[in-house]
Amino acid sequence: MAADPNIDPYGYMGIAPNEDGSITRLAEKPSTPASSDPGSGNPFHLSKDIPINPSKHTWARIFLPRQAFDSSPLQKLPLFIYFYGGGFVVCRVNSSVFDGLYTTIAAGTPAVVISVGYRRAPEHRLPAAYDDSEEALHWVKSCKDEWLIKYADFSKCFLMGTSAGGNIVYHVGLRAAEYADSFLPLQIKGLILHQPFFGGTKRSGSELRLANDKVLPLCVSDLMWKWSLPVGVDRDHEYSNPVLSLKSGRFDGIKALGWKVLITGCDGDPLVDREMELAKKLEEHGVPVTGKFDEGGYHGCDSHDPSRAAVLTKNLKEFVESAINSSKL
Repeated sequence: MAADPNIDPYGYMGIAPNEDGSITRLAEKPSTPASSDPGSGNPFHLSKDIPINPSKHTWARIFLPRQAFDSSPLQKLPLFIYFYGGGFVVCRVNSSVFDGLYTTIAAGTPAVVISVGYRRAPEHRLPAAYDDSEEALHWVKSCKDEWLIKYADFSKCFLMGTSAGGNIVYHVGLRAAEYADSFLPLQIKGLILHQPFFGGTKRSGSELRLANDKVLPLCVSDLMWKWSLPVGVDRDHEYSNPVLSLKSGRFDGIKALGWKVLITGCDGDPLVDREMELAKKLEEHGVPVTGKFDEGGYHGCDSHDPSRAAVLTKNLKEFVESAINSSKL
């Protein structure tokens, strides 16, 4: 039985703290192997692993919808570059907790999905995850994998991330907008922040209301920020609390490129108020943003609840179609 995060947050994360500030990983989250064999029995997608930067031990897993492999689509599919969550500290590309999301994106949209890895904190504090994720975009643009060449439309690219991955999409998206031409033939059409992980020193209303949440209580999120942020800064650093550092010209690149932004959340998640605040601030700065905030739920619910996954699938399909159609105007 998993530890109660409010009683033993370290045990809940499978981590033991050391006196020098480092951590010992007692256990990794359950993982799922890749399967590129069409006879494997997975009705939703095929998958395979490819190294990105061996010196950093970063790698990616490509997901291909079964219907695309089995019937060869008449046109190539949108390409999702996905960044997983875990507070920058736990989880990896192959963590089983994200299987439901991979299925939702690949089979439900449908799309080719590349889930890319990054170095974890506290061994590699931010901005390491941002740097690795930006490097992954350059890797994708020149990757000669046969699945990407045959099935993926590089002119219809979306960056999507869950929790800490949503945080990565925000910061890497801002970087990518400044140097969009350097990523060609990748043409990003939208940024999707799915239950993104943000924080701050002043507690939000939803954080106070759900301080002892059974999935992401404050004691757990505080530890993740303690281990992830650069040494000597607090949760009001721009990596954690972007609202405090918003400037009028910061999003000129995103607006000029016509990128759309989707932010999703639910009111059973302690992070929801920060997500709604960011959506409001982006809108005030002229960014074309869509906020989808549902009742109930919890942090990570879309991976476990089929009804929630269905709603997410619908939102993703609508967002992708809107972003692609608006770029044709």
